[in-house]
Amino acid sequence: MTRYRPTKTQIVWVVRLCCWVVAVVFLRASLPKLAAPYEFGAVISMYGLVPLWLIMPTAYILPAAEFVTACGLFCIRRWAMILAGLQLLLFIGVLSYGIALGLDVDCGCFDPGDPQGEAIHGLRSALIRDLVLLVVLAIGWWGKRLTTNNQGE
Repeated sequence: MTRYRPTKTQIVWVVRLCCWVVAVVFLRASLPKLAAPYEFGAVISMYGLVPLWLIMPTAYILPAAEFVTACGLFCIRRWAMILAGLQLLLFIGVLSYGIALGLDVDCGCFDPGDPQGEAIHGLRSALIRDLVLLVVLAIGWWGKRLTTNNQGE
């Protein structure tokens, strides 16, 4: 019995789809927060993890990083995959912290007052979503490594 081995073209398309899925989520998450940084700052303050003087810089920098990451993922860049993975790990840590404390707050993933966020209210669902995104990103990373030669091309 012969074992199925995907072609390089098939792997490239899997990598693209994985990156694009994560990119769409990051882009969708960044735009409302960039448009309403004060509302996002209020969400950040509810977690109690960031000192008061760092809340607004965080409210500006984090969505900007998400936006830049999304742009890089649309172009299938390795640095963007690394940055997305690090951001997802950060988000997973913050959500886990919120769950451990029993916080009943908006996850801050998308814009405050978002109907989707209200319909799927809760930190657990956001945590599961981020874990799934991390797995999708890992599959993309694995595929990218399979299709890249030693010179990184």
